[in-house]
Amino acid sequence: MPYVNIRITDEGVTKEQKQALIKGATDLLVDVLGKNPATTVVVIDEVNTDNWGVAGEQVTELRKK
Repeated sequence: MPYVNIRITDEGVTKEQKQALIKGATDLLVDVLGKNPATTVVVIDEVNTDNWGVAGEQVTELRKK
């Protein structure tokens, strides 16, 4: 049973975009590894930009630059 965890910042991703990510990740596992889509789990975690850092800075602050 494949488990895919996608982490993104919580910056206005729509329900439709999330559905596309879930379908795309599932389809990729089916196409590349022959996995059963019925047993493929995809979880999307949305992270506040205050809790996401790059190069030692919060993404919230980087977005302000």
